Amino acid sequence: MLKVEEPQPVHFSPALIEKFGEIVKRYPEGKHKSALLPILHETQAELGWLSSEAMDKVAAYLDIQDIEVYEVASFYSMYFLKPQAKFVMEVCRTGPCCLVGAEKIMDHLENKLGVKEGEVTADGLFSWRGVECLAACGYAPVLQIGPDYTFYENLTEQKVDDLINDLRNK
Repeated sequence: MLKVEEPQPVHFSPALIEKFGEIVKRYPEGKHKSALLPILHETQAELGWLSSEAMDKVAAYLDIQDIEVYEVASFYSMYFLKPQAKFVMEVCRTGPCCLVGAEKIMDHLENKLGVKEGEVTADGLFSWRGVECLAACGYAPVLQIGPDYTFYENLTEQKVDDLINDLRNK
């Protein structure tokens, strides 16, 4: 039998709701929908990802249709629509980085972590994915690690191994 999980209620912290208010104030009266992207960023920062319940609450806060939030969240790759690892490793996969080894770094991550792109390790610590330009071509190959999006440049397999070990020990 197919097991269907009930949606979990989403609770935004008072601090998050306060941030929402600050963000909305940046936009002219009647243009509150313009606050959607930064509000989604703040929501994801607090919750770790954007569940449909969280997106529904954002829509209600902004007094817009749920589908308007879903369209935006599903269009941009920086929004996660499923739970993520504690550390999301994003490797630049555009031309300059690939020329100096980004694909090798991605292969190494897959082998080292034992998960394919977009999957989460069994301990919940790591996932990885290729992303578009991280604007650090002179220091390629590069990656950034969320949730705080710290940059790591001039990567080698050894530097990646050291980084993973350091993160495991945090």
